[in-house]
Amino acid sequence: MNAARGPFTITELNRLHGAGEKIVMLTCYDASFATLAEQAGVELLLVGDSLGMVIQGHSTTHPVKLDDIIYHVRAVARGAKRAMIVADLPFGTYQTSPETAFANAARCLAAGAHVVKLEGGRVMHPTVRFLVERGIPVCGHIGLTPQSVHQLGGYRVQGKDEQSANMLRSDAKLLEESGASLLVLEAIPAALAKAITGELAIPTIGIGAGVGCSGQVLVLYDALGIYPGRVARFVRNFMTDGGSVGEALQRYVHDVKAGTFPAAEHAF
Repeated sequence: MNAARGPFTITELNRLHGAGEKIVMLTCYDASFATLAEQAGVELLLVGDSLGMVIQGHSTTHPVKLDDIIYHVRAVARGAKRAMIVADLPFGTYQTSPETAFANAARCLAAGAHVVKLEGGRVMHPTVRFLVERGIPVCGHIGLTPQSVHQLGGYRVQGKDEQSANMLRSDAKLLEESGASLLVLEAIPAALAKAITGELAIPTIGIGAGVGCSGQVLVLYDALGIYPGRVARFVRNFMTDGGSVGEALQRYVHDVKAGTFPAAEHAF
């Protein structure tokens, strides 16, 4: 990230996307890693509800509370001077009504976030529109949505058959029409993710969705090889080449920008 450009805004996000430059997102939960990630060139820092697993030790993201997200947003905001901070809305904080989603999203922005992320396709269409019309930028999230892991039957690849693939393509268009600024595509076949990306004007951020997305995101603890849980196929440990954490994050940024990560072995 070029310091001369100032803060990374939605305008800058759209500029990069329009220029065909890959966008780099990484989860982040504290000030120290926020500073290191920003210095490495990470443009979007996601304060993800993944903290429930990698920090709190839960088996799912469900126990994460809004106060947890807000605590970590404040910490990240103290360490990041230019990066865009995206805050996950935890399970149960946005599904009941658009008004509830707005109240909770407003708390995240007041804590230092610039964008909120929520999971779900067509069912979230009215909520996304409600938030955007009231000045809150939204990042959508479809495919494998961890908050729905029990309904999905586990952490499984989504969109493998024609019917479910068409549903995801339709959901993506609806979220774009609702005003979402960007869209996370998680654990879907690479060919489908590339097709969805080509059909949208907004950028897509892939995780387990192949290299054809507009950008990529990883969980910080996965990228550094320090999460003791099961390692997903789409994960690469950037610390394996040695060196410092800062150098590992620089390699992550470089390889996303160059289109060499994810490689074929990281895709479905």
